Amino acid sequence: MRNLDITTLRSFVAVADAGGVTRAAGFLHLTQSAVSMQLKRLEEMLDMQLFDRSGRTIALTSSGEQLLAYARRMVALNDEVISRLTDQAFEGEMTLGVPHDIVYPAIPQVLKQFHALYPRVKVHLEASYTKTLKDQFARGACDIILTTEQGLDQGGQTLCTKDLIWVGAPGGTAWRQRPLQLAFCKFCMFRGPITVELDKQNIPWEMNVDTESDRAVEASVSADLAVHAVVDGTQPPFLERIEHGGALPPLTPQKINLYADSGQNGEVHKALVSLLQGAFQERATGKLRAV
Repeated sequence: MRNLDITTLRSFVAVADAGGVTRAAGFLHLTQSAVSMQLKRLEEMLDMQLFDRSGRTIALTSSGEQLLAYARRMVALNDEVISRLTDQAFEGEMTLGVPHDIVYPAIPQVLKQFHALYPRVKVHLEASYTKTLKDQFARGACDIILTTEQGLDQGGQTLCTKDLIWVGAPGGTAWRQRPLQLAFCKFCMFRGPITVELDKQNIPWEMNVDTESDRAVEASVSADLAVHAVVDGTQPPFLERIEHGGALPPLTPQKINLYADSGQNGEVHKALVSLLQGAFQERATGKLRAV
């Protein structure tokens, strides 16, 4: 197997751009003989003539023109890799806060993409409740946070608005029971407005599961002991949307908002914001899917 050498390709591109070996050698800080030797080795390895040397100026042959496009891309990719992996400007740590219920499915793919771009930057993922995350952001403990809320505070941006839906066990009947059995975490932003809506509709209810554990909520709901509410598209595969036909009140749509530290405008910070925007804004309709 023959392998192309990036140094040789760089010299080839430089000669093509400069229109001659002399000028290219100056740009590359090499001697003319060194550049000429590299071009000769490249032609010998490919077994083809890359330059037309019959005239007073050097020109590319058709094979040389074809190689030039590939050579530019290979040199550029080489430089990008070196820059990303070795540039000290792309080292450091960031803290991203995300509510428990919207971590999946988009956030893992965002983190994967970000790591590919900036492998030396460590992102700490803080999964918590919207109120807690906003408090942490206010005191500088998080660089970027996402929230699920009905409004938008100053300095934030709404990425998308999603329906809040009732979920239960697949084929379950808990939603038919009265009093309606609910399962929510203690600090969930949804539980207060939901119980208010139930009261407005004169639907009796009981907080069957009142916990600090999302897993306890999911286990109880999947066992058909209670119902829950989530942002549409974030429900796990073992829970399903309840088609209640109006037996339960409609729920207020939720905004997925982003708050970013305005004091940070570096490339790395902007890149993570951009990936988060893409993950949610492109899915403003339909289910949230992995990016």
